[in-house]
Amino acid sequence: MPIYTAPTEDQLFVLDEVLRIGASEVPGYGDLDRDTLDAILGEAAKLAENVLAPLNPVGDEQGCTLENGVVRTPKGFKAAFDQVREGGWTALDCDPEYGGQGLPYVVATAVGEMFSSANMAFNMYQGLTHGAYNAIHAHGSDDQKAMYLPKMVSCEWGGTMNLTEPHCGTDLGLIRTKAVPAEDGSYKITGQKIWISAGEHDMVDNIIHLVLAKLPDAPDGVKGISLFIVPKFMVNEDGSLGDRNALSCGGLEKKMGIHGNATCVMNYDGATGFLVGEPHKGMRAMFTMMNEARLGVGLQGYAQGAVAYQNALAFAKDRVQGRAVTGAENPEGAADPIIVHPDVRRNLMDQKAFVEGARAFTLWGASLIDQAHRAQDTKAEGLISLLTPVIKGFLTDKGFETTVLAQQTLGGSGFTREWGLEQFVRDARITMIYEGTNGVQALDLVGRKLAQDGGKHVMGFFEMVKGYASENKGKDEAFDRDFLEPLKAASKDLQAAGMFFMQNGMKNPNEALAGSYDFMHLFGHVCLGLMWARMGLTAQEKLASGEGDAAFYRTKLATGRYYMARQLPMTATHLARIQSGAETVMALEAEAF
Repeated sequence: MPIYTAPTEDQLFVLDEVLRIGASEVPGYGDLDRDTLDAILGEAAKLAENVLAPLNPVGDEQGCTLENGVVRTPKGFKAAFDQVREGGWTALDCDPEYGGQGLPYVVATAVGEMFSSANMAFNMYQGLTHGAYNAIHAHGSDDQKAMYLPKMVSCEWGGTMNLTEPHCGTDLGLIRTKAVPAEDGSYKITGQKIWISAGEHDMVDNIIHLVLAKLPDAPDGVKGISLFIVPKFMVNEDGSLGDRNALSCGGLEKKMGIHGNATCVMNYDGATGFLVGEPHKGMRAMFTMMNEARLGVGLQGYAQGAVAYQNALAFAKDRVQGRAVTGAENPEGAADPIIVHPDVRRNLMDQKAFVEGARAFTLWGASLIDQAHRAQDTKAEGLISLLTPVIKGFLTDKGFETTVLAQQTLGGSGFTREWGLEQFVRDARITMIYEGTNGVQALDLVGRKLAQDGGKHVMGFFEMVKGYASENKGKDEAFDRDFLEPLKAASKDLQAAGMFFMQNGMKNPNEALAGSYDFMHLFGHVCLGLMWARMGLTAQEKLASGEGDAAFYRTKLATGRYYMARQLPMTATHLARIQSGAETVMALEAEAF
């Protein structure tokens, strides 16, 4: 059975020492001293390690079943879900007015990594509910919030997002689900939605579906989409449950991974729904949920890489095969552990350097969300809007790659179910697809986000990197050489790519779009380079002061140097591909493929 140990020490390092959230002026951060963080993360770790992780292979093996319209989750899921609810983990960053704990989003993000690494399919049930809560909290009426949010915060009721239909996915302007006004002010929702995660299951008393549909007078395209609350069971004025609504689960998808999560076909047959916000403004409301979901999916990507790396590392230390080329390191044994071999080390270092950089990047992104929401910081809001497709696209691509590297570390054992690595590979694969495929994320980044608000957010990012390098230049010759110089070179590659798009994209949009995927990865590497520079400087300062665990900081520095030397130079490759333009990409006619 695979193992899992929550990365609390590394999370505390990032939150308390690198981001220094306890010293931040963001409202709520002042309460997050190291002891408080340690207590919260420590309790979450126990739940992740002892309850959720042992259920991960169970959920994968058993999957969900549909019986007479009811979805049964795998054995042990409901009892674990009750533990998560009763511990208040579903309410961490929710509004206290509706029963939430009111903690910053960055804390919920750190906890979310543990839960996703331990059992990604299980954590999706509460994750979808949290997203639906956010959409209603931001766009629902006071009555809607009072009726639905308290029991969604506690996860007595679940939540979903219903976008995709059999004939359309990303192009939501093509949806056919109809919403016909009723005399009492409600609407009758008719249509079919597919790939609805947590659309039906047995762990909650009610499920609050958020459904995109079109009114009879709706304009064509996405400008005609409205958002509706469609509860599984109608809710009476006193909050009790009434009759079953006219909706049902028509089937469960048979999937490559995340077997423990119910992925449903949902049929709406004149179901009663209630408009959220204004008519024809549903996409704006749904994007509140989707943007959070994209950050959460980026987290899922590296979280699967993190647990896969832990298992690969344990195997590499235990598995003996061959001898170190420099001489036996286990002379009493028949062979040396495979971790002595340089290529195994390379494999493990690629995993470790990515996971730790991605963790810092994601927690930084979560802190930007807190700055935007809690401190009304428009600069932070613009920056996280720019970075969202990078977090989602780059971290899931590299997260999946990391699970494959971890599987490779185990050799033939990694291909068998016994060791669990093949489940991590299968589960991670969906992160590159749902909540907008990574190709769509790249197009969003280049086609929309770079030019947003006149390009001031990407220019602000460049200035931030330049300012960091200038501020810290000359503090230490080795830090300049190993961290700042590679970061500056990578940032120049990113700027050169942006300049290529400006000079060529207006004349021929394909010149920009053909390089969009490379640009997303180039941007991701620069972000991780910035994170490693910040972590490296912190570790170096701690070592100089004699504070803390010296071995931890030395390891952090060595890992950072590896990323800067072996991974960050990929920005040059991505730039070269971008500057090759669209000609080779678009050379063949469709029939020539």
